Amino acid sequence: MPVVVDVIGGGLAGTEAAWQLAERGIDVRLYEMRPIKMTPAHLTDQLGELICSNSLGSNLPDRAPGVLKAELRRLGSLLMRCADQSSVPAGGALAVDRERFAQLITGSIEGHPRITLVREEVKRIPAGPCIIATGPLTAEALAGEIAGMVGEEYLYFYDAIAPMVTADSIDMSIAFRASRYGRGEDEAGDYINCPMTHEEYDRFVQALLEAELIDLRAFEREDPHFFEGCLPVEQIAARGERSLAFGPMRPVGLTDPRTGHRPYAVVQLRQDNLAGTLYNLVGFQTNLRWGEQKRVFRLIPGLETAEFSRYGQMHRNTFLNSPIHLRQTLQAKSRDDLIFAGQITGVEGYVGNIGTGLLAGINLAHRVTDRPLWTLPPTTMLGALCYYVTHADSGDFQPMKANFGILPELENAPKGKRDRQKAYAARAAADLESFLAAAEITSPVVGDR
Repeated sequence: MPVVVDVIGGGLAGTEAAWQLAERGIDVRLYEMRPIKMTPAHLTDQLGELICSNSLGSNLPDRAPGVLKAELRRLGSLLMRCADQSSVPAGGALAVDRERFAQLITGSIEGHPRITLVREEVKRIPAGPCIIATGPLTAEALAGEIAGMVGEEYLYFYDAIAPMVTADSIDMSIAFRASRYGRGEDEAGDYINCPMTHEEYDRFVQALLEAELIDLRAFEREDPHFFEGCLPVEQIAARGERSLAFGPMRPVGLTDPRTGHRPYAVVQLRQDNLAGTLYNLVGFQTNLRWGEQKRVFRLIPGLETAEFSRYGQMHRNTFLNSPIHLRQTLQAKSRDDLIFAGQITGVEGYVGNIGTGLLAGINLAHRVTDRPLWTLPPTTMLGALCYYVTHADSGDFQPMKANFGILPELENAPKGKRDRQKAYAARAAADLESFLAAAEITSPVVGDR
């Protein structure tokens, strides 16, 4: 009797996992509870819906996120193909039209002959081979099942979504188009920049610090645990007078054409859809009340009459203490045919989620066909991420995104930072090819429909 594998969760990791399984000749039931049951953050029933930024990070080959993207493209990632096909201008980054991106993923999954999409909530962990990729907003019933299986409480942190404005409400007599240091596809620049003087910056920060926040629920107030990589803008501002000017509002690499000088601070807006009608405020995740967002963010020069198509919000994210519970193959230590993938493992960032979904799909396909599971070299970016989340200090485990700091040190490392990054990237690519050659893989995907 043919094996049918269950994949729970229709986000980035779950859809990638389902695709990888199906492409290797495995029949898949992909469960997604939306729209039968919605999460606090999702807006649609589309698979792979992005609920925070529309950027997948740097696309440059000598940056850590770029290295990870190159690896996933080499390994035949469905979602990387969808991202490339739905990309919008974003300088050296890969940003997507989020609606088109989700449509491409949904169409690919629904059209695959080996994937059955089931729209219902899964409340129990299946007894057979399964991938759990339910993400940071795992529904209560299944979360309780997982908590019972691992024998301890989840860790958790809070994630925040940035607001979005309509393009035609931005005052372009003040704002200007440019990418940092002139990078980008468009000569005019892929970002809209709102420059600030020292006085305007101080006024904005003061208003931000005095603004009202959305109340957390009682159990959330007891232990507000923010992830450093996605801090609300008001939390950054509270760390010091110039913390924003050295963070998301840093002006480096930009010149205000009105003055010919670098501004004191800059708020950047990134295109969010292919039509170019929506822009999100880069790095402006927030938990301000919606009315306060409108008041405070309209203090930004160029956004005085901005129309908000979406306000920022904050939600609770949960993840496993993976160093205790997962193997480097992403298998549960307690059960060989149960694999976790995506943000629930403690991998942070869209592309990291896609990568763990890809590896989970490959490994479960190998598990049910009695082939060796993959443990990618830790010198590759995906291998390093999987190694980190399964070997970090379990007593203070925090989510981790792709970065060169998690890679093993180079032998005879170049002195310059950029040269070291290029060396890391070159080693990762070479070691991935060596791994694939040893595994007798010569093409990105082994299809068996």
